[in-house]
Amino acid sequence: MDQCSIKRKSRVAEFQHLFGSWASLLSRLYDDPKVAQMMKTRIGQYLNSHPLFALTVMLFGAMSAIPVGMFLSFALVTIIMSAVGLVFFEAFLLFVGGTTLLCVLSGIALFSVMVSFIFNALYFTISNILSRYNPHLTKQHDVQEKESESEISKTKEM
Repeated sequence: MDQCSIKRKSRVAEFQHLFGSWASLLSRLYDDPKVAQMMKTRIGQYLNSHPLFALTVMLFGAMSAIPVGMFLSFALVTIIMSAVGLVFFEAFLLFVGGTTLLCVLSGIALFSVMVSFIFNALYFTISNILSRYNPHLTKQHDVQEKESESEISKTKEM
């Protein structure tokens, strides 16, 4: 026997061993209850009768798992970031709106105090001026006139 025939025999033995391990792996796979249930369906029977198509579907599923997973993780991260960003943006808008409202209300309060101060100053100033130059407009002058009239009437009665 020459070396080539020995190598061929060893390759054939390796191939038979590989085929045997592949067959035992497939038999364990077919013994799985979920696989057995799937193989009873029409799709499972079709894939069993068309092994090339089954291999194509399996390779497509395995190779598309990474891009689909990356897309789904990108979509999930985008949704989470937009929700978090929306919350932060809403909080920022509420902060700006609250600050603006506080400033406007403070301005209105300051304006109200200043206007009331000005009106009170004008009221006291005008009332003092009027009481000085027109004493008959004050209540005190009216009370004094009534008292003087009552005194005059008392003296006339006597």
